[in-house]
Amino acid sequence: MTTGSSGDASKKVPAGICGILLGGLGIHKFVLGYNTEGLIMLLGTLLTCGFAGAIFGIIGLIEGIIYLSKPDQEFVDTYITSKKGWF
Repeated sequence: MTTGSSGDASKKVPAGICGILLGGLGIHKFVLGYNTEGLIMLLGTLLTCGFAGAIFGIIGLIEGIIYLSKPDQEFVDTYITSKKGWF
């Protein structure tokens, strides 16, 4: 593990919780710096009057659980270094 990864791993818990609680709005994507993916989720929810929010909410729930269940180094490697935007 590198010493700099602890700051990047600090995004894991906020992103996971936001994914679980606010997944339909894509807030967890903004926390990780994925602005395009976050806007897709936010605008999709707003422009469909919440209908797409149900689907995005399920996606956010799954992603939040995945974020929280990964070890810190794997989280940093996958979502911070490699910038894997979806799942």
